[in-house]
Amino acid sequence: MASGVGTVSDVVVPRIFSPYVQQLTREKSRLIQSGAMVVDAKLNEVLAGGGLTFDEPSFRDLDNDTDNAASSTLATTSTPNKIATATEVQVRLSRNQSWGSGDLAADLAGADPMNAIANRVSSYWARRLQAAFVATITGVFADNDVAPGVSEHTRYDMTYDVSASGVFTDGVTNFSAEAFLDAAVTMGDDADQLTLVMMHSLVYNRAMKNNLIDFVSDSSNPNATRIPTFLGRQVIVDDGVPRSTNVFQTWLFGTGAVRNGMGSPKTPTEIARQPDAGNGSGSEVLYNRTEWIIHPVGYRYAGTAPHGGPDNTSNTHMLAHASSWERVFSERKQIKIARLLTTEYST
Repeated sequence: MASGVGTVSDVVVPRIFSPYVQQLTREKSRLIQSGAMVVDAKLNEVLAGGGLTFDEPSFRDLDNDTDNAASSTLATTSTPNKIATATEVQVRLSRNQSWGSGDLAADLAGADPMNAIANRVSSYWARRLQAAFVATITGVFADNDVAPGVSEHTRYDMTYDVSASGVFTDGVTNFSAEAFLDAAVTMGDDADQLTLVMMHSLVYNRAMKNNLIDFVSDSSNPNATRIPTFLGRQVIVDDGVPRSTNVFQTWLFGTGAVRNGMGSPKTPTEIARQPDAGNGSGSEVLYNRTEWIIHPVGYRYAGTAPHGGPDNTSNTHMLAHASSWERVFSERKQIKIARLLTTEYST
């Protein structure tokens, strides 16, 4: 593609641009590349249809009931147990953004302007996908923090807390390998399945000071920045991970803990010409739209989905609100998510 083209519409072909941006977004998402969030063909498929929420029934695992001892008394009969069911519910997230040609002017001077624009747009969506992920997991833990309805879950069974309610004691309340392992063992003998850790930059800084972070090269891109790891787990640093003053959350995930669907709305990409802009000099606006499902395995979206789906806030029915999520897999080990609470400094 020749350099020096003057407008977005000269280089962006929507039917080519949209799938290209979506593919680049997947490649740039640390969550997807780490395996904590897995793109699921079934969720891609349901996004292609109608509806704001999607029910997915399944059979629960067999309960660990005591087995029967055989008897020679023929009158003694066994009582068959029943297999229970659970219904997960996913929710559609319809998101969009637009950019004026002024924001993209520098890209238009590139040797391959379409590729330059697509890279900018996909980087934006990779960041927004991570922000929606953080909001969703915030809601999941908010649900776990409150008293459950019936036998939904055991309160706090996904959390290990050394924060002392914000009272700082160096070496006791702050991040450490010991505290991290105690958080992982909330999964019991499946603790080694937790292969990713997401933490705030201040917690990461503490781990660095304690020489707890190692770096490995990305085998798919040896020239890229080295990937930080902690006790063999890949580390994602994100200041969107919740904190309350000096109390910080650190999250642990196993492979496939969250399922991801990516879909396309009716018109995923379009370019609008605005001839009156710039006092008649004109401008162009690139619109890009996407649809996602971000579904923590073993949960149902329990809110009332607004048109366009819930946003990232903690308001009622939105992703970060406690009442938006309800656990339907009762066994702790089926939920490959855990949390550590630490106090990192004195207020």
